[in-house]
Amino acid sequence: MLKVKIVRLNKQAVLPVYATAHAAGMDISACLDAPVTLEPFTTALIPSGFSLELPEGYEAQLRPRSGLALRSLISLPNTPATIDADYRGEVKVILINYGKNPFTVSHGDRIAQMVVAKVEQVCFEEVGALGRTVRGEGGFGHTGTGLR
Repeated sequence: MLKVKIVRLNKQAVLPVYATAHAAGMDISACLDAPVTLEPFTTALIPSGFSLELPEGYEAQLRPRSGLALRSLISLPNTPATIDADYRGEVKVILINYGKNPFTVSHGDRIAQMVVAKVEQVCFEEVGALGRTVRGEGGFGHTGTGLR
């Protein structure tokens, strides 16, 4: 199991936790002094109350919680958000309300999920042409009834 250092910046912060034994993502909770209300089609930067020290070669991705998206149309506009291994600031979540009704976030509410994943930096090799494939340049629905 990968060990990741974590600092609780606020004594009331709820640290990330896996909800089930086989969950890929950990729940991230809001760390707020007072509730924050998102009006329809507005965003808010919600603090988590903790910071991380990810090992070199790893990132953390913040993703929407499916239940919030389904029930209230609450999401992350920059999904997946990336936390780099060299970032040491507080983890914060940009939430957006795509719904028609105001949505209130309170301290301790689970607002996102975080997945830690291995990443590899690449070194590009500039060439004159790329190898051919059956798919070629087909994209944007090329296998269905979309654009061709």
